[in-house]
Amino acid sequence: MIAPAAFEPLSPGAFLLRSGRVYADRIAVVDGGFSATYARFLDRCLRLAGALRAMGVAEGGRVAVLAPNTHVMLEAHYGVPYAGAVLVALNTRLTSTDLAGIVAHSGAGVLIYDHEFEAVAREIAAQAGGDLRLVRAGRADDQYERLLDAAAPWQRAVADERGLISINYTSGTTGRPKGVMYHHRGAYLQALAMTLGARLDAESVFLWTLPMFHCNGWCFPWAVTAAGATHLCLRRFDAGQVWKLIHESGVTHFNCAPTVLVMLAWHSGARAPGRTVRVATGGAPPTPAILERMAMLGVEVTHLYGLTETFGPAAICEWRGDWSRLGIEEQARLKARQGVGNVVSRELRVVDGAGRDVPADGATLGEIALRGNNVMLGYYRDEIATRKAIPDGWFRTGDLGVMHPDGYVEIRDRSKDIILSGGENIASIEVERELSAHPAVMEAAVVAAPDEKWGEVPVAFVTLQEGAAATAGELIAYARGRMAHFKVPARVVFGELPKNATGKIQKFVLRERARTIMQEK
Repeated sequence: MIAPAAFEPLSPGAFLLRSGRVYADRIAVVDGGFSATYARFLDRCLRLAGALRAMGVAEGGRVAVLAPNTHVMLEAHYGVPYAGAVLVALNTRLTSTDLAGIVAHSGAGVLIYDHEFEAVAREIAAQAGGDLRLVRAGRADDQYERLLDAAAPWQRAVADERGLISINYTSGTTGRPKGVMYHHRGAYLQALAMTLGARLDAESVFLWTLPMFHCNGWCFPWAVTAAGATHLCLRRFDAGQVWKLIHESGVTHFNCAPTVLVMLAWHSGARAPGRTVRVATGGAPPTPAILERMAMLGVEVTHLYGLTETFGPAAICEWRGDWSRLGIEEQARLKARQGVGNVVSRELRVVDGAGRDVPADGATLGEIALRGNNVMLGYYRDEIATRKAIPDGWFRTGDLGVMHPDGYVEIRDRSKDIILSGGENIASIEVERELSAHPAVMEAAVVAAPDEKWGEVPVAFVTLQEGAAATAGELIAYARGRMAHFKVPARVVFGELPKNATGKIQKFVLRERARTIMQEK
């Protein structure tokens, strides 16, 4: 017999219920001129749940939110689940047509939107069809605030911890966006893993540079609250503003893509704050130049790895103390690895086409496979895609990598980014890493371009550091001295790199540019 007191469904909403009592008088949220203690933050989220209930949102109903990193988006991460509803956080950088498709596919009946997106929200409602209720938010006189003022605090208990808490849509760069289904249990456990991995505590000040719509902000809306730390909202990213907040607002933590680190590292306002600031980065391995520069600025960088399908970071490059005595180049090589599963993840695997583990020799290529409580339930209304992604109980990431003897995984490339040249496989990440080691290079991206003789050849797109100079011939010669000749870029193109809403480089755009460039030569 199992005693009733021995089980309680897991849901991240429990973190705010606790912090609202334990840290009632401490500042939970700062968003420009808005601030709230944990007691007030909890009350607002419970009132949001009450307002949604009064609007007729049923259990399991979908509530879409279109807002920057503001207190409104943060409150939705609690108020929507408290109402028993499912959160659909929308990418603010998509077109109204794309957003309308997501709203329609998810079945959202309510759209809470920031006042800056008034026109977009109207277009979404017109295109999505159905009876979509619009709620404007972000200012003291908006409908959102009136609804909260009129509502009574309310909470629907979570009966099934494996029930839906949110649907997050993939970027759709290789096809129609897919709705990734998150469950309460996974969000709760992943948030705890992020709290521990980031070393958050009640004295932490977390700056929101990572979009909350991206994998629910890697579950940090719940993780920061679990620690009783302060959420410092940032409506839009600005490198100068980030450095200002680090120095004036006591920022201790933030998360971002490596491209954002690049913008911060060489910004004119960059200077060490006199204390350690912890940053988690993912999407691409940090280069030696970035790690060295950030270390000089007092910023400690941790490399994370994951996907939308894994609640954000499922792996962490767990740092070992003795590695800190190594040279920066060797530290960078180790830190570039994706690492090991976080504390709630199952052990990572690297498998061959038949689903068998490849040798842990740091050389044999395979596909990274994941399983555990922080893996999605599946793709919403897409059973075929779900079965393809999880053919045997292990989620296939599409990332090709190797398993090192010490159990750390390292990505060599996305399966679609491997360059097949003259019968040889070229990992674009390897070429990017070597080019980024050049002192004039700020960041680099390498893609395949069609070639009549070799089938495909690598083409490099490079952004130089401010004030630095280098020619294409110089970089090609530099690469030729550091790697096999067949891996050296056939062309080097200078300019700003296209990026998506989370700062990741859009290689599908670069592939089209490379195709055009090679056809014109």
